[in-house]
Amino acid sequence: MKQKMIRRNSFWLVLSVALMVVSAIGASLVQTGGGSVAIKDMRWETASGQTMSALLFKPASATAENPAPAVVVSHGWWNNREMQDANYVELARRGYVVLSIDMYGHGNSEPLVASELTLGGTGMYDAVKLVADLPYIDKDKLGVSGHSNGARAANFSVAIDNAADEQLIKAVLLVDNDAVYRDAADDNKYFNLYGARPTGIVADQYDEFFFRSYDENGAVLTPPREYIGTPNAQSFLNFGVDPEEATDVREAGKFYTDTVDGVETSRVVYTPAETHPWGTISKTTVASQVEFFENAFGAPEPIAADSQIWQVKEGFTALGLIGFGIFLVAFARALLTTRAFAGLKHTPTAELAPATRKGHAWFWGGLLVSALFSGFSYIWVSQQPWISGIAFNVTPTIFTQGAVFFIAFWAAINGIAAIVIMGVAYWLFGRREGQNLRDLGVLPGWKKFWQGIGLGAVVVVAAFGIVFMLDYFFKTDFRLWVVAVKAFTPDKVGIALLYLPMFLLYFLANSVAINSFNRFTIKGREWLNTAVLVLFNSLAPIVLVVAQYTTFANTGHLIPGFGGINSIWLFPVIVLLAAAAVVSRKIYRATNNPYIGGFITASVVTLMSVSNTLTVVY
Repeated sequence: MKQKMIRRNSFWLVLSVALMVVSAIGASLVQTGGGSVAIKDMRWETASGQTMSALLFKPASATAENPAPAVVVSHGWWNNREMQDANYVELARRGYVVLSIDMYGHGNSEPLVASELTLGGTGMYDAVKLVADLPYIDKDKLGVSGHSNGARAANFSVAIDNAADEQLIKAVLLVDNDAVYRDAADDNKYFNLYGARPTGIVADQYDEFFFRSYDENGAVLTPPREYIGTPNAQSFLNFGVDPEEATDVREAGKFYTDTVDGVETSRVVYTPAETHPWGTISKTTVASQVEFFENAFGAPEPIAADSQIWQVKEGFTALGLIGFGIFLVAFARALLTTRAFAGLKHTPTAELAPATRKGHAWFWGGLLVSALFSGFSYIWVSQQPWISGIAFNVTPTIFTQGAVFFIAFWAAINGIAAIVIMGVAYWLFGRREGQNLRDLGVLPGWKKFWQGIGLGAVVVVAAFGIVFMLDYFFKTDFRLWVVAVKAFTPDKVGIALLYLPMFLLYFLANSVAINSFNRFTIKGREWLNTAVLVLFNSLAPIVLVVAQYTTFANTGHLIPGFGGINSIWLFPVIVLLAAAAVVSRKIYRATNNPYIGGFITASVVTLMSVSNTLTVVY
């Protein structure tokens, strides 16, 4: 039996590594066009004196003799350069040189200084300067495109470019952020910031933040799905003309042309029925991106806009994410066969029994109370001004990553709540039923506790070691939309230590609750028990997200008092909480120690969080 279990775990361990390697090779083949696009991982000190990180994609057809159009693309707030993978894959395979940047404060670029939020167009204009000097790009065909705050960076960059001796930016696409419609320096009149540059906007009908019109008191007049009929949209499509002077009503999806400063140029607004974060992974929006730049510059290698392969890359990186999760469990169990950690191995002496009727009542009651507390505490945290001040980097603190603090603080509150619920359940029920905390693994002894933490640390280091190795050779990571495991700069380790205690408080308590107090069979099957716990681990975030977007779809507006970013931050939380339940249960079954799985999941979630967000220094 023992050898059979070892062979089975060896299979899962080999499979996990194979999935990660296949993921890296497959994703690399897609983003390099089978070798026709060279990728460079760049770090340089910009004209603003900041270190910037970016991925440069150079098609083989782009040479000094045959210069190609170029596009600088940028992610949004709290993201990184890899979030633009759909755009850089599709533009590069059509012959464009593409630079995908980590804006200042994001990814592997230098932290953003709070007092210099617009520095170098948040990094975008500094990147434009670099690209403009490349010998194989056509300087007359250099565009910028950004999602969300990446679009804001594009607006900053255009303003800087307007004041420069030589204008470098020749086309602008703003994805999921408003254009600059009025001139604050001229009585707030409508104007044309973009001059003769072809300019487009992707205005989602269900954007959580932008494309609304307001009255003089700040009250919302129109939801984003009515944006195209607003004065702002009509002025933009009329090249900055006051909409009251416009002679026609302009529509979405059409290119409108006019002559500005003696140059014929164009404007277009796309209005997909999508949400703000969906813009980074939308076939429709990527097609708009391709169409826009082909209209502005022409494509060196024309391919139909709806002919896209970036989804294949996303499939491969998602495969790597699955392999990474399997590795956490399989490698932890493999270490139990080594001399250093053999003392942690535990073989159950008896099959699990179903819970009693009273036990079921405590089980379901505890889950319901935990889910309700999780949901209401999230709403409460989102409405506290002092927490918002830290979360949005308005209040100077040691927590330089405000968004991570928000989630970590909420997690810690729920960790404390879980401890209280477990304590009540044990004293009022478990103790009387003969539950033994040592037998359940709650009190493993200090030696096994710290030995388990050591095992967890080895697993985390090994797992991220694979991530770094594959990043070095293939320039890929493991991700599915907003859930990502990626390589990071050394400073992220120090930042992670700020938040790890809060995440540990939650994930250790969560693992104890799942495994030591709530593990039994349902209809004779343990997997049903695990499935229920997976669901309830993520239930509150699921309910909040469903409630938000059901309301948004029906009314055109978000739930009053519950901001769009608060629901967006829950997307990765749903996946991570579900995965944490599975990982901790698998490891607990092999060790009877709930702290190993809790430590591993807390550490992984912390590192994922700090490497995929914004860092601001004061």
